[in-house]
Amino acid sequence: MAISVQNYVKLANFYNEMAKILSAICVEKGGIALENYVGRFFAADVLEYIVEYGNRVKKSGETIPQDVAGVMDLFEKQFESVKSLVTPNQKPIHEMTLEEFEKVMNI
Repeated sequence: MAISVQNYVKLANFYNEMAKILSAICVEKGGIALENYVGRFFAADVLEYIVEYGNRVKKSGETIPQDVAGVMDLFEKQFESVKSLVTPNQKPIHEMTLEEFEKVMNI
């Protein structure tokens, strides 16, 4: 995936849709709080990836529209509050090769 603002927007839209689904699952499972739902760890990993992707878009020098820059800032703030939930490993998920990821996940 080439690093671009357009791809960042796609990732941001995915995360927002996923957050809606996670909330719906929590309601369906009896109204459990999102912070008690096991899927919160996956959501934190996805957010970590998106924040890092945003940092790479910024470093690429591509012009970032104001609204997208606002979303990047918002996601960075959200990530700071869930940083302790990301999957621990020796190497951040966004730096892993596919082979390393498959090995960690036992795929």
